[in-house]
Amino acid sequence: MTRPDLPPPLKQSAQQTLHHPGFEKLARLGYTAKGIVYFVVGLLAAQAAIGAGGRTTDTSGALQEIVVQPFGKLLLSLVAIGIVGYVLWRFAQAIFDPEHEGRPNSAKRIVNRIGYLLSAIAYSGLALTALNLILGTGGADGKASQDWTELVLAQPLGQWLVGLAGTIVVGVGLSHFYQAYTAKFQRHFKLDQMRLSERKWAKRVGQFGTAARGVVFCVIGLFVIIAAWQSDATEIRGLGEALAVLAQQPYGTWILGIVALGLIAYSIYSLIEARYRRLIQD
Repeated sequence: MTRPDLPPPLKQSAQQTLHHPGFEKLARLGYTAKGIVYFVVGLLAAQAAIGAGGRTTDTSGALQEIVVQPFGKLLLSLVAIGIVGYVLWRFAQAIFDPEHEGRPNSAKRIVNRIGYLLSAIAYSGLALTALNLILGTGGADGKASQDWTELVLAQPLGQWLVGLAGTIVVGVGLSHFYQAYTAKFQRHFKLDQMRLSERKWAKRVGQFGTAARGVVFCVIGLFVIIAAWQSDATEIRGLGEALAVLAQQPYGTWILGIVALGLIAYSIYSLIEARYRRLIQD
């Protein structure tokens, strides 16, 4: 459940926290909130694809869409609590590795834990955006990535560092394709508690959704590489802009529609995780 090199008192405290029913509920609420956010992103993109309104947006835009609905601040408050729960769970995965991903101290295990840490940081920003929207102080301006990229590009070897970051993002996208093909994500489910039909649908929506996320990551990563090549931070694209780029391609309406449905599938997959994911490996 925890790192073997932790001091015994800290290790015992971490074990008690990870096994606390309240912490597990908060983590599962986190997966639920994540699913809701991606459902909104996918739904808006699907509507844009078929010309029924909607728009291409990112996760922050999804929160903005939620807050303008009837009882929007209440709904967003519940989602925000879930996002905070997801942040705490990601930090727990990064620090304590409760799911025992790979062999101890293996490269895979280290990479996974770094990924969880970066995810925790990213969702911390999303939680802050939700708080700002609830308080009425506005959301993020969507230029943080460009600002950070511009700062890095101004440093020695900055272009190489940004290019490396873009390559890593593309690699993450390709790893999503691999996960979609192998459906290894099923090992995280409590399969013994799922009916056969539930297993089949969990696998299908998981594969479709994971592949759609892979497409988005690859597009985002390619634009990071372009930004490095041209030393131009304005080339950076986020989730919403990546979807807009897909829509501008030949047969873009179809491409956007398929990816949008994939993101909706990913949202359903997140809800399945909220119910059936095995959070602690004993």
